[in-house]
Amino acid sequence: MNKKNEEAKIESSDKEMKELVIARLKTMSSDKKISIGSAGDFTRDELIERVEKGDELGQKIIEIQMEYLRLLKEGIFYERSSAHYEAKA
Repeated sequence: MNKKNEEAKIESSDKEMKELVIARLKTMSSDKKISIGSAGDFTRDELIERVEKGDELGQKIIEIQMEYLRLLKEGIFYERSSAHYEAKA
């Protein structure tokens, strides 16, 4: 695969990740705010705008969401939940 094709594939992947994160954000309540450390409090629409812009905060949101989905896929949350439940029993 030549360099131009590789760059197109990466760009396509980045676009798909951005679209996935925006779709996930759209499921959030529009009247709630989320605090993101020292960056401040943001509404759902403000988070979507930052992801669309691709600024530093938008990139961080994408990174966090993709890591969450990766862990969910690997069953990490289920394993931790099961271990917690078994410890109580």
